[in-house]
Amino acid sequence: MNRKLIIVIVILAFLLAASLIVISCLLSSTSNRAVISPQSHTPQSPFIQATSIAESQTAEVDVAKEPVFIVPIYNGEEIIILDEDRCLFDADFMIEEYLHFSDLDSLGRCGPAEACIGVSLLATESRGPIGMIKPSGWHTIRYEFIDGNYLYNRCHLIAYQLSGVNSDERNLITGTRYLNMEGMLPLENRVYNYIISTGNHVFYRVTPRFSENDLLAKGVEIEAYSIEDNGEGLNFHVFCFNVQPGVTIDYHTGESYASDSITRSIDSDNDDSVYTPSDGVTFVLNTNTKRFHLVTCQSVYEMKSKNRKEFFGTREELLDQGYVPCGRCNP
Repeated sequence: MNRKLIIVIVILAFLLAASLIVISCLLSSTSNRAVISPQSHTPQSPFIQATSIAESQTAEVDVAKEPVFIVPIYNGEEIIILDEDRCLFDADFMIEEYLHFSDLDSLGRCGPAEACIGVSLLATESRGPIGMIKPSGWHTIRYEFIDGNYLYNRCHLIAYQLSGVNSDERNLITGTRYLNMEGMLPLENRVYNYIISTGNHVFYRVTPRFSENDLLAKGVEIEAYSIEDNGEGLNFHVFCFNVQPGVTIDYHTGESYASDSITRSIDSDNDDSVYTPSDGVTFVLNTNTKRFHLVTCQSVYEMKSKNRKEFFGTREELLDQGYVPCGRCNP
């Protein structure tokens, strides 16, 4: 055989063997590689979901919602800071005003409520009645030592002043007066005042946190982020506890008792009165406490009907009569 032909055959045989080795390695690598199927995800929020844990605190696990959230144990502070008080926000999200409320779960409980809030979303009319709504865990219970007497309020997740949404059951939870007034209201006022003063938009989310099958939330997680100034004006992430000083609460049912053996009175849920203010009312008076309120104030709807009086006139006239402004609605 020709020597040159032998050399060519040897080279071809070498190349063929090398090709077979490469192909074999590729097939082996492909068969051993894990196939990852991307999860189906439809973004509804500009926020990044994350687990937040209060440092150096024992915690209870909320297994009713996903992802798992660690519900902090109440230690005497109405509000605690989460994630170094920074809202986890996707800055690439387009600015577009919207409201989103979760459907009630099988126990009738609210889920997260979120919004991109601008001036046009703010309430422009007086708030109507919400006494017909009975959120999960609701009980009409009065304690004499609570301002306004009633233990529970119907707490808006996205405040009426921020959304104009009043009687949507997906936006109302059973919350203590302490949660409503000391926890949520100051934060809601911060957001409202920021939007009014700047005209900017705020992404805002409130998530009620339940443990297992409890009907009453242990509290609410609140996040806010001002968009146009990249969080310079507003950027907070906190947890507000659904507690009431002096009252022990059964979160599974919503039942309660006075911790210090202080007497309470219980009304039938059927005794709730639905109050609709007359046209032209300027303020609503509490003739018992001698305080006056805006028509939209939650205290108006918690007030005993026998103590409630409508007033058509000026603020100065009421001050002259010895009435004092409500510290809740600041009329």
